[in-house]
Amino acid sequence: MTTPQDLLIVAMDVVPSRPLEPGDLSLALAGAEVIDLIEAQALTLDGDRIVPGAPRTLADPLLDGAASSLVRQVPYESVEDWLWRRGRGLSLAYLASLEAEGHVTRKRGRWLPIRTGRTALADSPARRHAADRWTSGEPVLAVLAAAVGIHDKPTEDFPGVADEAVVTVLAAVGDAVMELEAVRQRKAIEDAAFDNIWRGQ
Repeated sequence: MTTPQDLLIVAMDVVPSRPLEPGDLSLALAGAEVIDLIEAQALTLDGDRIVPGAPRTLADPLLDGAASSLVRQVPYESVEDWLWRRGRGLSLAYLASLEAEGHVTRKRGRWLPIRTGRTALADSPARRHAADRWTSGEPVLAVLAAAVGIHDKPTEDFPGVADEAVVTVLAAVGDAVMELEAVRQRKAIEDAAFDNIWRGQ
């Protein structure tokens, strides 16, 4: 299992400290991909720039797709730019992948034998692997989960994460999630102001 898969399973399995936003989760999944690609030596970071390694085939199709979509021209892509580009709709892609692999099922209606839109985690080795990683307090998964609101933020900055490149990615994920939240707040204020104009207030 990959870090993005584990993160999505935890997001579905743990009661969050605040409502989860699909956009936040997609940004965190894109960051988790970078971290796994660093570990697989498919890329390195030069500051905040993603430097691709030699092309290689990875075991996971989505991670393989992430590696093949890396920008291979200088000055390369920043981690922040990667999060916004790769993250678009990524939570749905990972959910579909987990469903195709049988790790997630769609609940059937009570009276009609058709699938509903509600999803549920299957009791699978993948779920147990993610749960073990979560309950052990694995630092990277914990920080990514905190960024999207699965639990409260750690009291320290990235406790237990020693790799400087991974710290760079985790910081970029946190910044991107905060930026997206600021965009949502601005839009909510603008929408409320527009509604007030129509109401004559």
